[in-house]
Amino acid sequence: MSQPSKSRKLRSLDIIVPVYNEAGVVKKFHQSLMAVLENLKQDTTVLYVDDGSRDETPTELAALAAKNARVGVATLSRNFGHQAALTAGLQLVDADAVISIDGDGQNPPRLIPEMIRQAEAGFDVVQTKRVGGAGLGWFKDLTSRLFYWLINLMSGTEIAPGVADFRLLTRPALDALRDLPEYHRFLRGMASWIGFPTITLSYEVGPRLGGRSKYSLRRMLGLAADALFSFTLRPLYLMVAAGSMFLLFAFAELIYVSSFWLRGLGHLLVPGWSSLMFVILFVGGTTMLSLGVTAMYVGYIFQEVKNRPVYVLSSYRKPSRTRRAAKTKA
Repeated sequence: MSQPSKSRKLRSLDIIVPVYNEAGVVKKFHQSLMAVLENLKQDTTVLYVDDGSRDETPTELAALAAKNARVGVATLSRNFGHQAALTAGLQLVDADAVISIDGDGQNPPRLIPEMIRQAEAGFDVVQTKRVGGAGLGWFKDLTSRLFYWLINLMSGTEIAPGVADFRLLTRPALDALRDLPEYHRFLRGMASWIGFPTITLSYEVGPRLGGRSKYSLRRMLGLAADALFSFTLRPLYLMVAAGSMFLLFAFAELIYVSSFWLRGLGHLLVPGWSSLMFVILFVGGTTMLSLGVTAMYVGYIFQEVKNRPVYVLSSYRKPSRTRRAAKTKA
């Protein structure tokens, strides 16, 4: 936890909720969210970001927006991914503070008042951290632990294990995050990298309100790659170190073999096929691994220099920030 800046009063708050194929879940989540927001003093709006859903989610979101002017819907033209949907929401809001929260029920809306209190106390980033695994399978819990261990080992940016994309950003932190233009986005690391006063709150992971997680193994591996290759060059340094180590081994081997010839014991050197093959395969594998790591960085550079947008909006219904609308029935 870093030291807070001076306290402030938050007059407006925007909630960003990325959703993808959450039909039947959205309405339940919205009711639990509004039950919390109705008791807040801030002028609050809710922006749902539909990440190209293919079920009835768009219809349900449209119904929610029609009933409450404070509810807006941004629809992406296709499924760009969770981080892209969050980015879209962050670029569309304009409040004193913004909270991003998943719409599956595993991020508890009841934590929002405490997040606001911490922000008003002077913290620009109020991060949340999962504790317990009630809503996580053993495989996801294990891979999550391994991921955070690896990223903290390899990266110069410290990311607390278990942190989620359930966070509050004040306007200064939000503006700083908007200035980061990279295509491959890992917002948990980016929110830590900007360096604003940060506090972390813990919460118990609850069960999903319905459906199943959209983070498949392929998506989790993609997020891990984005985090690793976007925040550190250490894999390249490790490959250089490995290459240097093998050069030292080769030099030591040269001295060792030469000593036999200099002492007239060359006849004792019996070439071994197995040891030769081991060296060839080991060095060849290390070389291919080094080339693969380098190729990953080149690929990331290629995608960055194309300068394509992180997402494409197909429609946007902006929420209304009015006190009169705040009294509208959810």
